Amino acid sequence: MAARQPAARTDLLLSTAALALLVCWEASGWDLRLIRVYGDAGGFAWRDHWLAAALLHDGGRWLAGACLTLLAWDAFRPAGTGPSCAERRYWLAIVIASLVLIPSLKRFTTTSCPWDLIEFGGRAAYVPHWLPGVRDGGPGHCFPAGHPVSAFAFFGAYFLWRPYRARLAYGVLGATVLLGTLFTWTQVARGAHFASHGLWSAWLCWTLSAAAQRLSPLKERSRLSSPGP
Repeated sequence: MAARQPAARTDLLLSTAALALLVCWEASGWDLRLIRVYGDAGGFAWRDHWLAAALLHDGGRWLAGACLTLLAWDAFRPAGTGPSCAERRYWLAIVIASLVLIPSLKRFTTTSCPWDLIEFGGRAAYVPHWLPGVRDGGPGHCFPAGHPVSAFAFFGAYFLWRPYRARLAYGVLGATVLLGTLFTWTQVARGAHFASHGLWSAWLCWTLSAAAQRLSPLKERSRLSSPGP
């Protein structure tokens, strides 16, 4: 338990540093500059492109579903040594919580998607999402980004395996960051989200997992122990 605390403090320090960088990004105005690379008054050329819409968006959802299924199977039918069944189920719950958190938050926000803005052929005015309660005249419910969570939610799998198989854990972390970044780019290119929408989703998923790791009532078992209830 004692060995877990320094890592937990580092995780939360990373979360704090990432929050500071996010605030700097918000202040920079780069959301609009970046989205203008992909869109104009005629809309977004990548919006319905097969690579972005079919492969990386729809395919990404299928991939997330497959990974969640494997994680659930492993939580109830564990293979090999490592975390206990209780730990595996705990982190499965955290992954699911991440998948639920972002869509739930979106229901309460008034921020519309870039493709809804007047500048890109829509009817909404640009209003920064950090001005709560200020409506932009569009449909809203576009912040934070949901699709990148198909990857970022699996930060929980990294925390699950870190105490037992560091190489596997860092492989999961690398794949999570890579796919999450790719999914964020997909939605920016399509005009579905600003970059900050995906960055906030990443921060929320990481912070939820880091807090869950610090507050977990479970103690990691020996790396040589066999999984059990």
